[in-house]
Amino acid sequence: MLIKKKGEKFMKKKKIIPKFKSLKEEAEYWDKNSLADHWDSFEDIDLFINLHKPKEETLILRVQKGLKSKLDKIAKEKGLKVSSLVRLWLTERIKISRA
Repeated sequence: MLIKKKGEKFMKKKKIIPKFKSLKEEAEYWDKNSLADHWDSFEDIDLFINLHKPKEETLILRVQKGLKSKLDKIAKEKGLKVSSLVRLWLTERIKISRA
């Protein structure tokens, strides 16, 4: 919505991001609204992601076809590669075992 202050050019009225009761409600809001209307509501952050972190060791693991299929399905649902999923699970399990 455009508003005009006295003696100024047209300006956009700042929209406020509402509080959401659920992820579904939030998803529906963003389906109907643009992030561009909320630029002033966000803060800049510094973000660094190392996508090419070298692996120090390689482990070849042979599993049954059925188990591999289940791993493929879970990894796909989580948006991961199977190797990343298994590495994450191994890391979590080791942390639990040390506790």
